[in-house]
Amino acid sequence: MTWMPRRAVVCAALGIALTCAVTATPARAQFFPFFGASPGNNYGSSYYGSGPIPREVVSFPSRYAPGTIVVNTTEYRLYLVTGNGQAIRYGVGVGREGFGWHGVHRIVAKREWPDWTPPKQMLRRRPDLPHHMEGGEANPLGARALYIGGTLYRIHGSNEPESIGHAVSSGCIRMVNEDVVDLYSRVPVGATVIVR
Repeated sequence: MTWMPRRAVVCAALGIALTCAVTATPARAQFFPFFGASPGNNYGSSYYGSGPIPREVVSFPSRYAPGTIVVNTTEYRLYLVTGNGQAIRYGVGVGREGFGWHGVHRIVAKREWPDWTPPKQMLRRRPDLPHHMEGGEANPLGARALYIGGTLYRIHGSNEPESIGHAVSSGCIRMVNEDVVDLYSRVPVGATVIVR
């Protein structure tokens, strides 16, 4: 083994660690991995979700009022417009082939740990499903649900985080539980939902 002065060893190790840290992080939109207010905003909670698609504050120039929810089904993303040309972007799962939809609606109700009663159409397709399921960690609606008026659909949590970023649902918009809790805290009943 070749002898090196301690200072040289420490400098070499720091150089390798710094190189790895710089090259391992891909360029991405601004995100905040810590709880609490982030520099330059007043949004409060963490911007790093536990799911496969991190929650991020992104540039979002639009004519939509702050508080509007915009779901882009081809991107598998939900945008909550915050104003000043920005939005909070979340990863979502959307309706699979034959179950996709679009339109402009409003949030008509919100529920924490909601019960689930599959609609009759779903029970006809899947008679093996329970006719009613109490809210809780095993419930497919997850930690929160925002009910979209004029539809059978909800924006809701999921106990299947691997489904985020895919077309998998019967029309509902799925989010990881951490993200739907964050969205739920920001969106009032009456908020506009645009699905495109």
